[in-house]
Amino acid sequence: MKAVALTRYLPIDHPQSLVDTELPVPRPGPRDLLVAVRAVAVNPVDTKVRAPKDGVEAAPRVLGWDAAGVVEAVGAEVALFRPGDRVYYAGDITRPGSNSEYQLVDERIVGHMPASLGFEQAAALPLTAITAWEALFERLKVAAPPRALPRKSILIIGGAGGVGSIAIQLAAKVAGLTVIATASRPASAKWVRELGAHHVVDHFGDIPLQLREAGFPTVDHVLVLNDTDRHFRAAAEAIAPQGTICTVVENRGPLDIGLLKSKSAALAWEMMFARSMYQTEDMIEQHRLLEEIARLVDSGIVRTTVTRVMAPISAANLREAHALVEGGSTIGKIVLKDF
Repeated sequence: MKAVALTRYLPIDHPQSLVDTELPVPRPGPRDLLVAVRAVAVNPVDTKVRAPKDGVEAAPRVLGWDAAGVVEAVGAEVALFRPGDRVYYAGDITRPGSNSEYQLVDERIVGHMPASLGFEQAAALPLTAITAWEALFERLKVAAPPRALPRKSILIIGGAGGVGSIAIQLAAKVAGLTVIATASRPASAKWVRELGAHHVVDHFGDIPLQLREAGFPTVDHVLVLNDTDRHFRAAAEAIAPQGTICTVVENRGPLDIGLLKSKSAALAWEMMFARSMYQTEDMIEQHRLLEEIARLVDSGIVRTTVTRVMAPISAANLREAHALVEGGSTIGKIVLKDF
């Protein structure tokens, strides 16, 4: 089968950073689906895994953690899917990724594609939808459907990226929160407002000051999707007493969590691969939430966030997509389709 892989960890402008190759078609284990991949999306995790570092892979390593395709075959214990089903998923970072014609994925972290979408639109959703859903409803304990009165507020730092683009929609349209999103350019500010943000602040400015000027001395929830080190102090100042900050971005240095003590505030981490990495007993929750995202999409409540589609799925196009994501100014998601 065709695949795009690496054996060395190189800068993305190096022609060997991602290369076209041929690999054997894998055989499904008991709970695996063998999926014929039709479209993939590129996320920051792809660029972080590929980033320059020591080490050489003995066999080509396939990256990619967002895909949509068709079930080709199923393992002996599969109960949720059958061949011919159109599916979407983010996969498992401990297994080969989606940048190949065929991929194995555990059925418990797979959903049926939204019926109203094509493969490229569906491929943009899984990783960001799982991350946003888990961050909001599991880490921040946001009520869904909304039960709390008066209406609560959330600050989403990094609103125009992939996860932010879904989190804004879920927070505003599903949870009924007042959403303040950060964006630093006119195009990204327009994008987050279109997705449902009620207020926009500039993450290069004084965020707590801008919040106060907008009428929010504090916010009930903070979701950090961009540079935890830079934004933690602002998040700690902005969070309401007994509130929670959730971040998906690893920190480079120590965080002063003592800033949260007087408020009895909490810090939570969201890592969407945790369930598959540790084979947790509740892995199937990712199947369930992807099924719910599909329902929300087909109901017109949530929209896909594709802003660019490239074809085919090749090393050259993936190198270009990685470079764009590394540039840090992409809006929404970049998708590649067809081998």
